[in-house]
Amino acid sequence: MKIKNIIFDFGGVLMDWNPRYFFKDYFNDDEKMEYFLKNIAQDEWNIEQDRGRSLSEGTEIQIKKFPEWEKEIRAYYDNWTVMLKSDIPQNVDILRKLKNTDYHLFGLTNWSAETFPYALENYDFFQLFDGKIVVSGTEKLIKPDPKIWQVLLERYNIQANESVFIDDNLKNIEMAQSLGFKTIHILPDTDLKQELAHLGIEIQ
Repeated sequence: MKIKNIIFDFGGVLMDWNPRYFFKDYFNDDEKMEYFLKNIAQDEWNIEQDRGRSLSEGTEIQIKKFPEWEKEIRAYYDNWTVMLKSDIPQNVDILRKLKNTDYHLFGLTNWSAETFPYALENYDFFQLFDGKIVVSGTEKLIKPDPKIWQVLLERYNIQANESVFIDDNLKNIEMAQSLGFKTIHILPDTDLKQELAHLGIEIQ
């Protein structure tokens, strides 16, 4: 089956986001920072905001659980833009080149509906998707729930077996594979251009 569609995750693929970019200076103590991110403001908590819970509700829930960390918990979303360090230039460059081909480009991201507009406004490459972006916080669905891929397929009338899905999260990759997508798992040393070439997608 000929590949027609290329679907990008954003965090870790096109955007370099990490709470450590803010908290490293905030704590000035790596051990304390890692404790906080592992046990207080952990991924599982942040994911609920990506699933559609409001930032304010998520913040208050965590403060009730860990009142002694209130200041640090409030600092998390107050300084979220510092955590969004930059784009990932080599992958964004490939995205720009793909825009000049016949492939259709889509975004499928786990991202809070409240923070995503900031990225949209501040990084011009998001315009290359022509609005064809499915955001977990808006849909109240989150990868690796197969229903969020279904939203993408139905909304844009595309087929999984004609699509490549690119993500840095192995669970999401495995789910996409089970749904019939071709996949590229992004790791720190992945050469996206080379991986696309393996699938017959040549970029000049």
